[in-house]
Amino acid sequence: MADIKLFNIKNGVKELESKTVNLEKELQTTIENNMDIFFGVTFLKSEYETSNGGRMDSIGIDENNCPVIFEYKRDVKDNVINQGLFYLDWLLDHKDSFKILLIEKLGIEKVNTMQIDWSAPRIICVAYDFTKYDEFAINQMTRNISLIR
Repeated sequence: MADIKLFNIKNGVKELESKTVNLEKELQTTIENNMDIFFGVTFLKSEYETSNGGRMDSIGIDENNCPVIFEYKRDVKDNVINQGLFYLDWLLDHKDSFKILLIEKLGIEKVNTMQIDWSAPRIICVAYDFTKYDEFAINQMTRNISLIR
């Protein structure tokens, strides 16, 4: 599990103190606006709607052309990992929908030159904290899941 550390680099380097956010949306907006810096992921869409009635909090594509699903939670009790896996299953079954999203956001010329890597899609779960059971569970899975505090 990783913590995101942020620094102020004006007049030297100083680590910024971490704090909680009042709203999950505030955290989501901050990450979406800086997704490429924090994670090396190109942000594609917020609240990406699926045909099974759900909405991925954020979706992007990383520098290796792997799809990346982000799920955010303020509370440790929320089941963010299962939600991410639910959306990943949908995405793997709807690859054409992801390609359409890429074309809408990046343009057909760019998408035609890229090879989407479906062998290693990622789920990044961002929450205040996770339980020891969450950490154990992701170590037992073959999926690429990151827990970020």
